[in-house]
Amino acid sequence: MSAHHRRRVGSVRPSHLMFTSGVGALVDMPNFSVLIRGLDDWNFDPVKGREDWGPIDEPRLLGAVRAIAGMRVNELLPAPWLDGIDSDPAGPASRVGVPTMPFPAWLRCTACNELAAVDSQIFCFENDKARRPHDARFFHDSCTRKKSGRRPLAVPARFVLACTAGHLDDFPYREFVHRGDACPKAPQPRMQMDDRGGNLGANVQIRCISCGQQRNMREAMGQRGEQNLPRCRARHPHLGTFETSGCSSPLPPKVLVTGASNQWFAQTLSALSVPASSGSELDTLVEKHWGAISPLPRGMYMYAREQVAAFRLLGKWSDDQIEESVQRVRSAKEKTEQEPDMGYPDLRTAEWQAFTAAEWSEPNDDFTLYRAIEGVPLPLKGYFEDVIQVERLREVRALVGFTRLDAPDPDDPDLITVAPLSRDHPSWVPSSEVRGEGIFLRLPDNLLNRWVERVSDTDAMHKHRDAYAQFRKNRYSDRVQGPFDPMMHWPGERYIALHTVSHLLIRTIALECGYSSASLSERIYAGTDDDPRSGILIYTAVPDAEGTLGGLVSQAEPERLVRLTRRALQDALRCSSDPLCAERLPQPPADFLHGAACHVCLFVSETTCERGNRFLDRRFVVPVDEPELALFPGAP
Repeated sequence: MSAHHRRRVGSVRPSHLMFTSGVGALVDMPNFSVLIRGLDDWNFDPVKGREDWGPIDEPRLLGAVRAIAGMRVNELLPAPWLDGIDSDPAGPASRVGVPTMPFPAWLRCTACNELAAVDSQIFCFENDKARRPHDARFFHDSCTRKKSGRRPLAVPARFVLACTAGHLDDFPYREFVHRGDACPKAPQPRMQMDDRGGNLGANVQIRCISCGQQRNMREAMGQRGEQNLPRCRARHPHLGTFETSGCSSPLPPKVLVTGASNQWFAQTLSALSVPASSGSELDTLVEKHWGAISPLPRGMYMYAREQVAAFRLLGKWSDDQIEESVQRVRSAKEKTEQEPDMGYPDLRTAEWQAFTAAEWSEPNDDFTLYRAIEGVPLPLKGYFEDVIQVERLREVRALVGFTRLDAPDPDDPDLITVAPLSRDHPSWVPSSEVRGEGIFLRLPDNLLNRWVERVSDTDAMHKHRDAYAQFRKNRYSDRVQGPFDPMMHWPGERYIALHTVSHLLIRTIALECGYSSASLSERIYAGTDDDPRSGILIYTAVPDAEGTLGGLVSQAEPERLVRLTRRALQDALRCSSDPLCAERLPQPPADFLHGAACHVCLFVSETTCERGNRFLDRRFVVPVDEPELALFPGAP
């Protein structure tokens, strides 16, 4: 490989491969953009067997991933990487990473505006600085307008086509200019793109140099422009394939600008590393090392204790206890495979049981809980039923697919067409793990039950339900064959209250704990009508630090927690956007899913909130306009 064509063109954090820059996503580099290739092209050979890299162990998450991505998935793998890129930027580490390809495949010269495909050989590529991969660029060497030998930069032509079935394609500039016909002057005509700017949307003129025909990109925009676009070609450029059955979307493709936020949405699953649902440390270890333990019959346990590494971890349990644990774990696995649940797999029940267990498992590096001797501080009695400091936790995330134009529904995976990560059924999926700390708060069940009875039939709650039904109809009703239930997956009154309390605490805690609010995450345990729950977990899960510095856990100390709770509830009484914020309720024709909530008082960053700042309303927690709606009529 030539020194002018080094492989490395940039870097992203591992978390970006889960949420913003995963398989099939466009990643903007300083001088061009690239597309993350499918799993078939990832190469792990240079890192397999190394001590600083290996598969991620999380059996609960792996089982959930298999239910979504297919039963062939048997590993959760982090991105391939090697240490040493700083000391030797041209060494082996520079040739290990996530594969990419230039996309869009059409470039425009910034000097003469010539428009051509990457493989047309009109543009050249250089990446000759090992320590400056971000300087990699395409340039137009034969440009007629270059000044004093300077080679002008060639940048991506900024339009692509995408559809709701997950397909992505280059914009058909030649066909668009010639209105679906071939150029009468040349089989491969030369093109030009003139970006004229303006404040009325896109004002980009596409011209055929060979025959002189031209057309403005405005004719491809909006609903009127859809009739000027070709049918979707069912292309998956990250896989290098076209679907043989064609595009399944009934809607025409949309024109997107590179960098548009709706060109890629991640479909991820995440789980906390908690003890097995039975609360048994033994079951957790057996499930974690299932591949080494399960094949051995009971008669070989004595031999295995000396020869098999996994059995050395089971030294304090008898052979009978190990055999019973293997049978319990096997039964649970068989039940999951034979009776797959509809929708997303349940990953929250085991976590809820771990936090509310009568006896906790022994502390470890993945999960360590602590409860102060006094439990809930006296001033907060009646506000919280339990307060737990989560001194150590580990969260594992896995990417199971992605969508375009529409984000995946957080409750129903079948409403949006998910694009594949590989050409065939994958045997692994990209994953990452982060460690952190947190606070678990449990609200009194009787308090929530009385509140639900009080507000469930009020005008305010009816408007929230109606808005949810309208939201679902507007986005999903045309995707479902047969009857459509607009209230399916309604999170319930409990969720709105718990979610609002969580946001109030997150905004207040971030001012004192040392972490930014974007570094905090939430998990709401509201349960269902048949299995009501009342928990909130606020935790750190950031990849650039251990996240276990104690800043968040310390906020659960009695004096601090009382002060924080008082401040959060008092601040919720007022918002600088009042009375507009305080009076807001979702009502037709609007279908937003929040009431008295805005960026000033309740909204947090998208990485923090598990529901995209939906299902929030201050009036259901503190007395904003109607005191009888408030979960907490007064401050502690």
